[in-house]
Amino acid sequence: MNPIRLPAISPEYPSVEQHSQIPAIDSLFVRHPLNPILSRQDWPYPVNSVFNAGATLLADGDTLLLCRVEDRRGLSHLCAARSANGIDGWRIDPQPTLMANPLAYPEEIWGIEDPRITYVPELEQYAVAYTSYARGGPGVSLALTKDFRSFERYGVIMPPEDKDAALLPRRIGGFWALIHRPVTSFGAHMWISYSPDLRHWGSHKIMLEARRGGWWDANKIGLCSPPIETEKGWLTIYHGVRHTASGSIYRLGLALFDINKPDVCLQRGDSWMFGPEASYERGGDVNDVVFPCGQTIGADGDTIHLYYGAGDSCMAMATGSVRALLSWLDFNSNVGDGNVS
Repeated sequence: MNPIRLPAISPEYPSVEQHSQIPAIDSLFVRHPLNPILSRQDWPYPVNSVFNAGATLLADGDTLLLCRVEDRRGLSHLCAARSANGIDGWRIDPQPTLMANPLAYPEEIWGIEDPRITYVPELEQYAVAYTSYARGGPGVSLALTKDFRSFERYGVIMPPEDKDAALLPRRIGGFWALIHRPVTSFGAHMWISYSPDLRHWGSHKIMLEARRGGWWDANKIGLCSPPIETEKGWLTIYHGVRHTASGSIYRLGLALFDINKPDVCLQRGDSWMFGPEASYERGGDVNDVVFPCGQTIGADGDTIHLYYGAGDSCMAMATGSVRALLSWLDFNSNVGDGNVS
């Protein structure tokens, strides 16, 4: 996929005239009126909840959501839903699309979760990075597929504790690149690692640090949907977790990374730009959560359809604009100071 080409935006502080054109935070993403678009009531077999789906556009124009489905034991698997318009008329696989296989992959003994989908032109396949869950905690596993019917599993590629992973769609400097979120004694930050073969990974680098103190994204952050390749860089939606007296709040922020050196943060939004407000986001199995694992880009190359789990219970969709997000970043970030603490 070629980078999205957008008109240049002045980096200078906006004039009065320009200021009126900067998108307001409340308009960056607009919730669809049919939300939630998928819930457990839609499923062809008994489940507890449906959320945190990876998303992609198929060759036939359908939108595919590879949903995390939690059964009534509390264990998760992945199940595909397809739609001609990405909103309704979903055709859901009658059985789980990808089940945990703890006999062959013991790291999946407690289920598989939160897939991110990247179409990789070089391989002519979709790469699905997902969380495998076992006694040691969550780890990152990888599978390739051409049709979301059969999968080639690579097994765990990043051991526990690690999650929130997505593969970039093309090699960087001859190597595959994976964004992920290990938890270490230094905190929960976003990292990037490189591999010659998708199996052996190294050259690990922090690409974005959780801030400290009272910030909305202090202490714990992670990748949301796979980064969007634009002429200005990798436009990335990430989540930050704010711990409060009544629990955690999961909100979304923006950052931009260098196109050829994706460990270099060019811009990072100071404030969060999308958070739980609707009733299906404020309440659920886990309250106050918006958590996207995928998006699709419209035929205009600008419209974003962001698919997100709401309250760890259902799937919702919001619509935004690549141009608007980049414009908002220009005027709401510390340029070149992505790791402000």
